[in-house]
Amino acid sequence: MGSGGERRDRLFFPPMDDRYAFFDLDQTLLPHDTQALFCNYVLRREGWRRVYLLWFVPCLPLAALRLLSLRTMKRLFFSYLVGMKRETLEAHVAAFLESDFAAALYPAVVAELERNRAEGRVLILNSASPEFYLKGIATKLGFDHHLGTDLEIPATMPFLPVITGPNNKHGAKVVAMIARGLIPEDVPMMADSWAYSDSSADLPLLELAENAVMIHPGAALAAVGAERGWRTMTPARPYAGKWSGRLAACAQACGFYCPPLRENA
Repeated sequence: MGSGGERRDRLFFPPMDDRYAFFDLDQTLLPHDTQALFCNYVLRREGWRRVYLLWFVPCLPLAALRLLSLRTMKRLFFSYLVGMKRETLEAHVAAFLESDFAAALYPAVVAELERNRAEGRVLILNSASPEFYLKGIATKLGFDHHLGTDLEIPATMPFLPVITGPNNKHGAKVVAMIARGLIPEDVPMMADSWAYSDSSADLPLLELAENAVMIHPGAALAAVGAERGWRTMTPARPYAGKWSGRLAACAQACGFYCPPLRENA
């Protein structure tokens, strides 16, 4: 948006041990919505849970008309877990992270994660995904901190799981990091820090770092990034484009997606 001089004027220079690398998850570290990919994993093993589609699919037009909130739709989506014991859910998550999730990761973006680790930055995974599997992802990939949407996991999953706190999306990601004391309040732009995302919804996160990287950006984000000189990464995806990706997500939500195997996975 501004010139290089304006960007330097806005820089905040944290101590050397407080430089950061912020990562979104979905479509950033992997080419899928992890919620849909995990749903696919569960439905391929417990096919009867596809019954949730009987009430979830009819609600999609209401969501498109903004008659149902994103928060409500997220609760309805996770109704496919109804009746599942916490121990079973945890076992599914552990196996999913070592199989479908591990095979789906972008090697080039994981390499960026490792570069930032080697250069001594604080690694923060910041996603709208639910905490019940985000914690495992953060541990698996070696993040220092993670922030997600808090979906309550009782002993037995209810029909509509409860979301406590905000849906961790848009500016809520930055607010959450400030509330946790991970970054200073009212910070302009952090020098020698990096941020990675695929979505214009993450502009507040991308603008927080001196170095922003866009992963397969859509038109809106690409336009902003071109104006500001942000870097673009386009790692290989298992689908051809936007509509093929949406079809893959639909197949995952129905449990009919066969994840391609990666040779080095």
